[in-house]
Amino acid sequence: MSRRDSGLVALLRGNASFRLLWTARLLSFSGDSVGLIALLLFTAGRFRSGLAVAGLMVAGDFVPGLISPIAGAISDRWDRRTVMVSCEVVQCALVTVIALTLPSLPLLLLLVAVQSCVAAVFQPASRAGVPSLVTDAELERANAALGFGTNGMDAVAPLVGAALLAVLSVRGLLLVDAGTFLASAALLLGLPRLTSHQRTDAAVPISPGPIIIAPPPPTARAAGWRTLAADAAGGLRYLWHDRVIRIVTVAFCAVVLFSAVDDVALVFLARRTLHGSNSAASLVYAGAGLGLLVGFLVIARAGSRLAAPVLILAGYAVASLGNLLTGASFAIVAALGFQVVRGLGLAAMDVGHGTLIQRRVPDALLGRVFSNVYGAVGAAAGLSYVFGGLLLDATSARVTLIVAGTGGLGAAALAAIALPRALRLAPRTATDRR
Repeated sequence: MSRRDSGLVALLRGNASFRLLWTARLLSFSGDSVGLIALLLFTAGRFRSGLAVAGLMVAGDFVPGLISPIAGAISDRWDRRTVMVSCEVVQCALVTVIALTLPSLPLLLLLVAVQSCVAAVFQPASRAGVPSLVTDAELERANAALGFGTNGMDAVAPLVGAALLAVLSVRGLLLVDAGTFLASAALLLGLPRLTSHQRTDAAVPISPGPIIIAPPPPTARAAGWRTLAADAAGGLRYLWHDRVIRIVTVAFCAVVLFSAVDDVALVFLARRTLHGSNSAASLVYAGAGLGLLVGFLVIARAGSRLAAPVLILAGYAVASLGNLLTGASFAIVAALGFQVVRGLGLAAMDVGHGTLIQRRVPDALLGRVFSNVYGAVGAAAGLSYVFGGLLLDATSARVTLIVAGTGGLGAAALAAIALPRALRLAPRTATDRR
């Protein structure tokens, strides 16, 4: 592919299977974003309790992390296309039940928790399926394309939700969400089978090194759910024994542990410290989203010229520096600009982690590794909200963001020492030989 045709649009135009996956994820994510707005409005309006809204967020964000080893094992055990289609159909059914019944709070939280767990199965299956649809050289571009599509919906979905609310009720928004899941499932049926043995360039060691936990043999797979727990344990063992993946996971969690609190602190910085309006606070929050979109476009254009480890380390540093400088800002416009910087770093982190894992991890373990890594990161984000919130109450938004940025930069510096050394000592993989 020529340099002129090396961007995101060219990849989507030239690869029909990847285009189906990209479109399906875009539809599903946009519907889910609109559905979340509907659920928040319904919960706040019906139950009139901040605790109820907090419970909704816990059910949607924290609970899925508890099943991450099992979620990844499911996507590695069965055909990933079948797993994704099944997850979308189940999510459609669950959201439809919520829309038609508008249930009591306990039942609502239960249904949202179940739906979120189903989504937690879908995500590693979709990430693990990417290397089967694109060439190794296109992985950075493909991951950037997926990131651009889904994160773009973060910016667009609130506007879409607001427009739809002019003509639809909360129940109607939820039914729209259910419809997007069904449309996504229909698109995913057009993909080829994505079984774990399909990838021929899987990252398997060619010299002694980390312990590789082999996937169960076909006879064990046929046993169904009986060995699912063993598969989940195998994924955790692989995460621990592969030094490169272990370092990346710990570093990723450390950066998030410091930095995730920015989502809480920004509103206080904009409103109290910088004396801005609600609109100004919203604008500051939009900065990171803008940076994400720009970052994904740049990475998609650069393609494989940006190595995954470089993207990861640069992402840690740039995102953390963005938070540090945001905390030091003395004007709304400066805070906005530094949040754009933070978004650039987040885009590099997203693409770098996805590409490194896809290249290094054996295909039969990809789902488990993705699920475990991002499950751990989700737990780190939850802790960041707790400890960061305590720091915010004890000090100020400015201090909290400066501490978050400084801690993130420290974690980035340690990762910059440990990761290159681990990569030098690690055995080469099948893709490294190219």
